[in-house]
Amino acid sequence: MTRRTSKTAAATAGARRSKIAPAASAPRRTRTVAYDVSKHLRTPKEMAAYLEAWLAEAPDDAAGIARALGDIARAVGMSKVAKQAGLSRESLYKALSEGGNPSLDTVLRVARAVGLRLHASAA
Repeated sequence: MTRRTSKTAAATAGARRSKIAPAASAPRRTRTVAYDVSKHLRTPKEMAAYLEAWLAEAPDDAAGIARALGDIARAVGMSKVAKQAGLSRESLYKALSEGGNPSLDTVLRVARAVGLRLHASAA
């Protein structure tokens, strides 16, 4: 009978434990990730529209336009673009970064390498 009592006592203790409310958990934090537009530029038309939007919205922002061209180059593949443009991958990353200042020659080479053409129109 001792065994039966110990089993009953253990079952009763387990039942009491399960009725206790669990401790309140800490609120879950929202995890954010940086948005990378280059992952969404899939076709040449999308790339052209993206650069065209930069040129239309911020025509005086040379750094922004260079960054947009860098986003397009990353979408195509920086190594591939560097090879087709005749530049090193490292110099291309540097020139098309936020603090970069690419020459017109670099901009034209990259545009040609990604399959885009720059054109002028009257303001």
